[in-house]
Amino acid sequence: MQYIQNGNPISGCVFCEAAKLADGMENLIVHRGQLAFVILNRYPYTSGHVMVVPFEHRSTYEDLPAGTRAEMMELLAQATTVLRKVYKPGGFNVGANLGNVAGAGIADHVHFHIVPRWAGDTNFMSTVGDVRVIPEDLADTYRRICECWD
Repeated sequence: MQYIQNGNPISGCVFCEAAKLADGMENLIVHRGQLAFVILNRYPYTSGHVMVVPFEHRSTYEDLPAGTRAEMMELLAQATTVLRKVYKPGGFNVGANLGNVAGAGIADHVHFHIVPRWAGDTNFMSTVGDVRVIPEDLADTYRRICECWD
């Protein structure tokens, strides 16, 4: 897959840099609100794995203005609705890893993950091989989510 082979060309905060770009496969932003946006995870756990990210660069949720927190919750609901329509998952994992010790890959810019889940969606590849198997190309995921969001 081209997006993996090229590595990450962004220096600095990946979320802040992505927000500066025009929306498309380059930045993977599927929807912009006024204070936050929804972006595909470049290295998803499952197809449809998105993140809700504030435009404001803050490491903790409680440091964000109340309006930003409220919009992020609304975007979480909208994204879940879109993902239900597009992928028909059996459920979702929704949450944030706050801080390095909590497993945050990007601890300096708070964000929430929405991961669609299906019965039996984990298998020996994840458990034994420490490998993720994604059944859909990221470009297809981007197109499908954007079309449904519009």
